[in-house]
Amino acid sequence: MKTRSPRAVVTGLMWLQQREAGGGLRHTCEQGDGLASYGWLRHDGDNFGVQELRDRGLLLRTEFVKRHGGEHGGDWSWRVTARPEGAGSPASLVSLFFYVATDGQGTLQPHVEDRTRLGAVSGTSEELGDFRITFLRPTSESGEGSTYSSFHYLDAWSPGLHRLTDVVRSSLSDRFVFSPPGGPRQRFLAVDTFRGLPGAAEAPRSHLLLHQVTLRLPARVEVTFESGSVRDRRGPLAGPALTAELARHEAAFERRFEETFGLERKGFPPAQRRFAQAALSNMLGGMGYFHGRSLVQSPLHERPVPYPETSLFTAVPSRSFFPRGFLWDEGFHQLLLARWDPELSREVIAHWFDLMNAEGWIPREQILGEEALAKVPPEFVVQHSETANPPTLFLALQRLLGTAPLPYLRRLFPRLRAWYEWYNSTQAGPLPYTFRWRGRDTDPERFLNPKTLASGLDDYPRASHPSADERHLDLRCWMALASQVLAEAAERLGEPAEPYRHMQRALSDSELLERLHWAEELGAFADYGNHSRAVGLRREAGRAAPGRPPPEPQLVRVVREAPRPRFVGALGYVSLFPLLLQLLPPDSPRLAPLLAAMRSEKQLWTPFGLRSLARDSPLYMQRNTEHDPPYWRGSVWVNINYLALRALHAYGSLPGPHRERAAELYRELRHNLVANLYRQYADSGYLWEHYSDSSGAGQGSHPFTGWSALVVLVMAEDY
Repeated sequence: MKTRSPRAVVTGLMWLQQREAGGGLRHTCEQGDGLASYGWLRHDGDNFGVQELRDRGLLLRTEFVKRHGGEHGGDWSWRVTARPEGAGSPASLVSLFFYVATDGQGTLQPHVEDRTRLGAVSGTSEELGDFRITFLRPTSESGEGSTYSSFHYLDAWSPGLHRLTDVVRSSLSDRFVFSPPGGPRQRFLAVDTFRGLPGAAEAPRSHLLLHQVTLRLPARVEVTFESGSVRDRRGPLAGPALTAELARHEAAFERRFEETFGLERKGFPPAQRRFAQAALSNMLGGMGYFHGRSLVQSPLHERPVPYPETSLFTAVPSRSFFPRGFLWDEGFHQLLLARWDPELSREVIAHWFDLMNAEGWIPREQILGEEALAKVPPEFVVQHSETANPPTLFLALQRLLGTAPLPYLRRLFPRLRAWYEWYNSTQAGPLPYTFRWRGRDTDPERFLNPKTLASGLDDYPRASHPSADERHLDLRCWMALASQVLAEAAERLGEPAEPYRHMQRALSDSELLERLHWAEELGAFADYGNHSRAVGLRREAGRAAPGRPPPEPQLVRVVREAPRPRFVGALGYVSLFPLLLQLLPPDSPRLAPLLAAMRSEKQLWTPFGLRSLARDSPLYMQRNTEHDPPYWRGSVWVNINYLALRALHAYGSLPGPHRERAAELYRELRHNLVANLYRQYADSGYLWEHYSDSSGAGQGSHPFTGWSALVVLVMAEDY
């Protein structure tokens, strides 16, 4: 935990089950750790949070409460309860490591008792002023009495916060023996003298003080943070006082959650309401404050250049796998957060727009600081300033416009306008009122279908041979939404709105949309470009160098029919975009075939949600390369299913010939999506990045409480 500032003092928890070797040290969220489940059960984004972690027979419950006061945010307290579960033995020996570390500024002073126990840390920093952190002695699980423990502490320096795990792991020694009175003796690992990281060339930047407590389960440990500027403290926030505060905040959270989403009124049972609370809480609890530089490749420079230092306060898709900001994900995140806390959402959106460069471009992936950089493959670090991402922040702004304070809108509007103009000038298509994603993969021979990462749909099938003549349907629809939001914002501010209204009318014009994007042979809307319908992968043997064995055969792309300008024959999410963003009037004759494709089990319908690519599409579930499995070629994705439900809910309530059919599909699809996400959460302990269209099983990264948490709004029918 840390403050929302560039060089914050950081506190945290590591743990180690002493039946394992040092490799079992847990710290940052890692999918490879193989935890049965972990995540926030309740978190209000401000005052408190309750989390449970299940790690091979060990159940850890972490709780925190903030008590406001003073000039630096107030006091905080943490409680960690550890007990055996399932295969765990009641005699299990566990070490909890509580630490506090600086990140380039601030000072820490250890207060050591009996030579081995770090009783407290006093310190000061720019944001926190003077403070004191106290590590209370362990108690029984109920908080009564004391439990025998062994204490060790570490005073060390690290090149940065990203190396804290390495510092602790390199300091562990097995020379210690746990010797409770009258109990069995057991050798265990504990921090010992720190001698530096092997081969570390970086200069020390982080001062680390760590308190290790080793004990048998069950047990409880509390830690208090007390701000020096709080003058009227009623007593330490610990023991019964902490229990009472937790109970008060939990009751307030339950009330606020029901008032906001109404799931009990809608008849959801307690287990499903707890699932929805966890989904929201994990998005709130996963928010982060990142500080650093983007590495940007511009057409004006020969090599990538680092941008100036900047900060971003944002939600993230997945703390374990994607602990950084993603532009198109964030618009979906803010749909949920704007419902829970509009002020928080407005602040996050303002942070994103402050990342804009002079041309109006916002990098699509925010790799700011060492934590974010450590999780990114090298080939994805550089951001390209001609590459866009879907402007989904307009979805959230559409929800926030009516209640946003005018001074906020007035400050934001020039950035909105610059962003909108950047899309219009850099992503324009070959014909008026058409658009084309830049940044498609430039080497078509490597891929079955060159990817379009800029679209957010990655390997979704586009024209087989990228060219400047492409017309991308989804981007056109995003720009129609952007035009509508710009017009509404301008009207609220008294700014000229007609240019945006004109663009909105043109991009929503049914006749023009059909002329540019209706593919009669597909019976749906589609992209247009230089496309071949006969492209495949074939395994071919490579040539052997003289005197060397032949290389392994590789899959290479084979084009069996020359490409030509035509509509792309891929029925899937892109085909639905005029419906998803509600550009079609309720009486449009094109709604009928789209609704039929959505409900067809041979095409998009599954018992778990709408699949991303029709089952009868040529590239359905096809690998893009030998090492590049299908991603947006069949899986069920929650964000697009949310847009589909949002649209069906609207069309099902508007007079027109398709009203009853849309309402029927809405009810079925909503049931299927909610039932599967809850079932997979109950079975696996996680929300997932996407879901199998054949079994409903969660796939990709987990926990993924980014846009998959939109299931809360679906349950609430809040669109």
